[in-house]
Formats: sequence, C-alpha cells, structure tokens
Amino acid sequence: MKTLFTHGHFFAPQSLNAQDDNVFAECLVVENDKIVYVGAQENAPTADDTVDLQNRLVIPGFIDGHVHIMNFGQSLGRLSLLDCTCLEDIRKVIKSFAEAHPSAPRILCRGWMQSSTNGIALASMLDDLDPRPIQIESFDLHSCWCNSAALEEMGVYTAQDPAGGTIHRDENRRPSGLLSENAMMEIVWPFLLKTATLEDMMHALRLAFAAYTEAGYTGLVDMAMEDNMWAVLKPYYEQENPPFHIAAHWLVPFSEDQEANFTHVDRAIQLWHEFNPATSPHFCITGIKLICDGVVDGCTAALTQPYGNRQDPVEPIWPVDMLRAVVQRADAAGLQCAIHAIGDKAVKQAIDVLGEVGTPGRRHRIEHLELTAPEDAKRLGQLGITASVQPVHSDPVILRAWPDLIGPERCQRAFAYKDFAEGGAKLAFGTDAPTAAHLPLPNLYNATTRRSAMEPESSQTTNEHFGLGLAEAVTAATEGAAYARFAENWAGILKEGCRADFVVLDMQWNAEDLLEGKVCETWFAGKRVYATK
Repeated sequence: MKTLFTHGHFFAPQSLNAQDDNVFAECLVVENDKIVYVGAQENAPTADDTVDLQNRLVIPGFIDGHVHIMNFGQSLGRLSLLDCTCLEDIRKVIKSFAEAHPSAPRILCRGWMQSSTNGIALASMLDDLDPRPIQIESFDLHSCWCNSAALEEMGVYTAQDPAGGTIHRDENRRPSGLLSENAMMEIVWPFLLKTATLEDMMHALRLAFAAYTEAGYTGLVDMAMEDNMWAVLKPYYEQENPPFHIAAHWLVPFSEDQEANFTHVDRAIQLWHEFNPATSPHFCITGIKLICDGVVDGCTAALTQPYGNRQDPVEPIWPVDMLRAVVQRADAAGLQCAIHAIGDKAVKQAIDVLGEVGTPGRRHRIEHLELTAPEDAKRLGQLGITASVQPVHSDPVILRAWPDLIGPERCQRAFAYKDFAEGGAKLAFGTDAPTAAHLPLPNLYNATTRRSAMEPESSQTTNEHFGLGLAEAVTAATEGAAYARFAENWAGILKEGCRADFVVLDMQWNAEDLLEGKVCETWFAGKRVYATK
C-alpha cells in the first residue's frame, strides 16, 4: 500500500552544504516501511491513500547520538534539583520530597549543579534531612553527593578509590560525601542496578522509550553498555519491539590492570560478532566507549593549563600507552571506538591515539569535545574522526562557573562546532540524557543560536561565531547521527529506499523559533507511533 504525504515541507537537502532556503521537497510517498519517492508532487507515483500534513515541517526521525537510556529512564522517577540555585533550595526540596514519600527505601535525586553549592558536597549537609540514604547525582552524571546513610549502604567507608575515580575524604581520610568520576561507575551505578528489580528496569526502559518517541526520536546510541544493562535491554527489545533502532558502545572502565581492560574489550568483540551493524543493523554493538577525562565543572576535565584554583594541570585518566593498546585491540577486531574527551589535553590525546592506530573507515568518534585547540579541531576531519557533540551542554546557563574555573580566554574555545565542520569532520548530535534534557528542538536551538534554551529571555551567548546553520544542525541530528552508527544508507534521511522514519513538526523554519516548535507525529517504519492528542 502506497501513502502520499502532501501539503508539507519535507527536509531533503541535496548535499550536506545545502543552504537553508533550498532544502525542501513538496511531497513524500511511502510504501509499507520504505520511502519510495521524495520530490515534486506532479511527478509523484499514484498512491492508495493521502495524508494532508497541513503545511507542517517533516524531517527524518531524530537520532540521539549519545544517550544513557537506562539511566534516563531511571532518572524520570528521581527528584530533580535542576531549579535549585543554593544549598537552602536543595535542602528544602529534599525535605519536602522525603515527607511526601515516607515508604521510599532511599531518596534519589538528579540535576545538582556543583556551582549551586560552590563545589562543596558533604554528607553532613544532608544528614539531618532524613535517616534514609540520600543520593544526589550531579547534572553531568560524573559525581554523586551522598549522605552518611548512603555511604554506609554502598560500603564506601571501607572502599578504596577505584582507578580513575575519587572517594573524597576529610582530613582524617574518612569519606566525606562526594564520589566522582570512576567512583560513580564502579560504586554508585552497580549498586543502583543491584538494588533495582528486573521489572523496575523494564519499567524504566518503557518510560524512556515513550518519552523519546513523543520527542520525535526513532533511533539512539547508548554510550555506556555493560552486562547488567545488556541483560535487560536485549530482552526488552526482543519482547516489546520498541519503535527504535538501537546501537550501543560497550563501556571499558579504566583499570590499572590492563588485562582487566582487555577483558571488557574482548566481551565487546564477542557481542559484536553476533550483533554488529552489518548483521543486526537495528539492534547492535558498534564498538567500545572509553572515558579519558571528567568534566570542567568538577575540575576533572584534562586541560593543558591548570584550573584557576590549582597549580598543576589535570591529566587524562588513561596513560597513553594503555589507551593506545586498548584502541588498537578494538580497532583490529573491526570495532568503532568512542572516546569521551572534554578538555583540550584529553582531546589531543584521543586524536593522537586514533591517528596512530585507528584504521581509516572505522568511523572512530570523540564524544563532547568541549574545549579544543584550533589545530586539533582541524585534525578531526583530516583523520576521519566523527565529532560527536551535545549542543545542550553549551547552554550559557550551565557555563556560568567556567570563567572562574578556567578563565575567560579559554572559554573562547568552548564548543567550537563551526571549526569542526569547516575542518571536514562529520558532526553527530546527541543529548547525553539524562545529564541534560533529551528534547531535540532545544538541542538544535543551542547549536544554532548559541543562546540559552533554559532561560530564553537571556541574551547571553556561548561563542556565537561557532554556531551552525539550521540545515546543518538538523543534518547533524539525523543523517550525521546515523552515519556515526553506520546507518546512513537506511536511516536519518528522507530518500528513496530508506526506511520511513520521520517526524512531523509544527514550527517555522527559523532557528529563533525552535523553542516554539511542537512534535505533532512520529513515524517509524511507515507507521505512526505517536500523535499529539
């Protein structure tokens, strides 16, 4: 059965460099789950049915190129502290929540901005609120602030600092309340997975995928897969058949024991042989994920020069020889490497290693790229490295502590997307949810206007000269994200022969109006899977 979609503006640029005023087709024809025609209506094939889109905008289904889908689903049931601007706000919100939920075994919070407490996070600041364990995830998911009951419950008082992570301690070497970097991945996340039931996790995935479908997504790339999560995601996908294509990168947490690192790589290789983009394109392992530094707000991103309040620069988490060996092992097996690198020193290390041992065509990618030297920005394209970025992290509201932390001069190199694109790098957009909102239109707003989607009334910008055009940004959020997970031949684009995944938007084609845009319908494989009520 053929369906003609008409009276819409169908985003179908003829090249990645298309200008914003020449990117639309008049109609779209779908047969079963495939697009069979995009173009002028006078040349469209005869259809069995017609859908009038009432002058709305149609673009390929969004693909979140970097998300933590289980964490996102679980976060939907956690107390948000994002609107809290000081310790008093945080305490008041948690106290009120605790009183309203007396039967909850623990109080789990999210969205803490370190700057709201001047970077101070002590158990003693929370202990009098409630006797139950209290965990507060930082906005960037790289730290967890705990009360004493939570530290006790997780066994932190007797734990050693994991490699690449820190259990912050007082003058007596007793854990003081904050766990950061690899301590999150090695202590907090495994504990939360262990305490969650299978039905809890399945429910979290249902919530997550429903929210993503409503937002206009038809695909995603999970960026921290491991065995416990895989054991839930795989049966969920097989049993519930969500309207999504899913790719994942297997997390290789840093260990000083290189054989332990190789064990994680070998597990990814094992799964890749069965679930790879060629043999299992809609549900696959594409490669490994490596975390080479932390975040600027936590003063853990690896920078060439020290933070303003420190004398020594922060070094990357991975020693270069160990990183090189892990990348080489994965690359030799055919896997793609995704490397988290936020600070300029970590970015340079990642580019150097990928340039040395990466095989052309593997589509290795660097995640975040928040501070880059001009020469390294150019090297991305030269080496075929995908710039996997999350514009929502560039919102001026969440960068207000940066000038004090790294100085105004270094801030001028933040989120240099235009440099990446002009250097020939492929851009792939994601949101890094739940570290930030998963919604695609505010993400595009940040990428294009460089203004705040969180405080639209503000005129503050983040390096406006690095902003992208709207067509360029939409391409990065669709075709670019598809390319980064080897799906550009069948997803992320409105083209004959591709799968009919698209989203219908009620909005003007203008970057300034993105925050006013509304998702009307989401279509997956030729079927409408969401419609506004």
